[in-house]
Amino acid sequence: MSIDITRLSAKELESLISQAKKRKTTLSKRKPLAAVRKKLTQLAKAEGYSIAELFGGSPASSAAKSTAKPAAKKTSKGKSLGKVAPKYRNPDNAGETWAGRGKQPRWLAAHTGAGRALDEFLIK
Repeated sequence: MSIDITRLSAKELESLISQAKKRKTTLSKRKPLAAVRKKLTQLAKAEGYSIAELFGGSPASSAAKSTAKPAAKKTSKGKSLGKVAPKYRNPDNAGETWAGRGKQPRWLAAHTGAGRALDEFLIK
């Protein structure tokens, strides 16, 4: 945030200075961030939690998310698009597949860019 003070009037400058002093006072009354983090960590441990469990990133919360069924995408007309079986497979890495929707994956774009036909990668 930069303020061009050369264009401000005396009244606007006084107002800006007043606001800056108030903000500086507020910030000076706050405890250091490291001290607050330490206090929160200690409180969480005392209650039997970790900060990751409370604010995200915990194994328990990620496990719950992975068991939930992903929502089907919807088109602009409101039709539901379900999961589609893959149509193309990377011959170099069988784990890499593409259903034919969206942008081509890098491996397929590299092969087709080298002159190979898209039909060569169809899953039979």
